[in-house]
Amino acid sequence: MRHLINPLDFTKEETDKVIKLAEDISQNIEKYSHTCAGKILATLFYEPSTRTRLSFESAMMRLGGQVLGFSSAQSSSASKGESVADTARMISCYADIVAMRHYKEGAPAVAAKFASVPIVNAGDGGHQHPTQTLTDLLTIQKGRGSIDGITIGLCGDLRFGRTVHSLIQSLVRYQNVRFIFISPKELTLPDYIIEEVVKPSGFPYREVSSMEDVIGELDVLYMTRVQKERFFNEEDYVRLKDSYILDHKKMALGKDSLMVMHPLPRVNEIAVEVDKDPRAVYFKQAQNGVYVRMALILSLLGIENEILEDSLC
Repeated sequence: MRHLINPLDFTKEETDKVIKLAEDISQNIEKYSHTCAGKILATLFYEPSTRTRLSFESAMMRLGGQVLGFSSAQSSSASKGESVADTARMISCYADIVAMRHYKEGAPAVAAKFASVPIVNAGDGGHQHPTQTLTDLLTIQKGRGSIDGITIGLCGDLRFGRTVHSLIQSLVRYQNVRFIFISPKELTLPDYIIEEVVKPSGFPYREVSSMEDVIGELDVLYMTRVQKERFFNEEDYVRLKDSYILDHKKMALGKDSLMVMHPLPRVNEIAVEVDKDPRAVYFKQAQNGVYVRMALILSLLGIENEILEDSLC
């Protein structure tokens, strides 16, 4: 039995296999519509979510399975003091696979130790978000034809942005990736990501504070919001929340082939006027999340049939 807690729980080859399956699903979704008939996904969301929770539920229903779960800690027995370990044991009696989001870093890893079904980390605090990473990789692969050789700018809240941390850890396993980290000094990438992930890769990187100075170099611009829920001080959030706002004027500085991505939700870091620009792919990115989670569910459940075998040949 496999779990997905950290994006590196899958080898690069396994990651590429999931992405390849997700690509096939996106082009031939009907042929997968009954592959999870009789299976149940539990969504345990201790923290609010729209895209991740609903895309997991959509993924399972599109595969012909069913869904149960809760959308907040207050609507679960956690409000009565039940531990994550006991919840994992209990929900294993009801479901075949679990998607879990928690505000505490490491909670899905604890659940995986006690569950008897696969656990998928759907985001734990400011730590990891592996299914968003798979979604991001699929979006880049579909948009550019290859992940290798890209110059990617990651912009905004790099300190608390779990999507950024997970994506960097996965991108260093590809070839000739160049990183540009764009943030105010208060929200720079944590030192451990630089020292333990980026530097050992040998890939070039820069830390800058100006988006305008570097946007013309980028193949991918990965925008993030400043996350109010990660701040202890309201004044710090208010001071930093509008650090970067992408608009038509800044987009004019970018390549014609630039891809603008965002894990969503956005607040005002991407102006609505940018939505009509063909280089804005964040809503396609959200759609890709369904295909990735469908592929991941099939992979973790180990469902083998002629459809899947043909897809991966």
